[in-house]
Amino acid sequence: MDYQNRAGSKFGGGGVASKSATNADRRERLRQLALETIDIEKDPYIFKNHLGSFECRLCLTVHQNDGSYLAHTQGRKHQTNLARRAARDAREGKNQDQASAAVAGVQVKKQLIKIGRPGYKITKIRDPLTRQHGLLFQLQFQEITPGVVPRVRFMSAFEQKVENPDNRFQYLVVAAEPYQTCGFKLQAKEIDRRDERYWTWFDEDSKEFWIQILFKTEREERFSGVPGLAPMKS
Repeated sequence: MDYQNRAGSKFGGGGVASKSATNADRRERLRQLALETIDIEKDPYIFKNHLGSFECRLCLTVHQNDGSYLAHTQGRKHQTNLARRAARDAREGKNQDQASAAVAGVQVKKQLIKIGRPGYKITKIRDPLTRQHGLLFQLQFQEITPGVVPRVRFMSAFEQKVENPDNRFQYLVVAAEPYQTCGFKLQAKEIDRRDERYWTWFDEDSKEFWIQILFKTEREERFSGVPGLAPMKS
């Protein structure tokens, strides 16, 4: 900046610069510094819009020329956003690594060869005292993996992806390696879990898995939890 020939200044001396002149000088120095350290053509955050202006995609700012943009890249806002982006990318990279490891673990587990579904027998039962209807399942797992006990889960119609959801039904799902997971379609009535009316048992000698379920009556479902009208859950 020419301080010597500024109006009101003495020859050989520097006059007091105005605020706008100081800002212009600062922007020019930042631009020169940026040109030395940044290759604008490789900057992933610069974007030239249809008006000829330059936008910073990181900070969402608009600049009239490349010099203004370069000066912006040396400012506190842009540098802070760069640091935040770097920290976020580092976290996401770590999470992706963890997810990849988890996926790899699942893939290794899926490499087990499935040998089909187990044989089964279903018997309709009825409690002689409460008159509750129920089902008794007998599943044969003759080739079950040693040390594995079959697992049972009740699934709503909206959780499964095999059939169109129907709120009139629910599913009893049984899993045991290396057999394929099998499911049984049941009426959507509440399972009675009181007084061991619902139980499972695995006979390790015969490799048979037993499941007994009893459904609550309509009266019990309607007045469950109401004192004096239906038994409370144990």
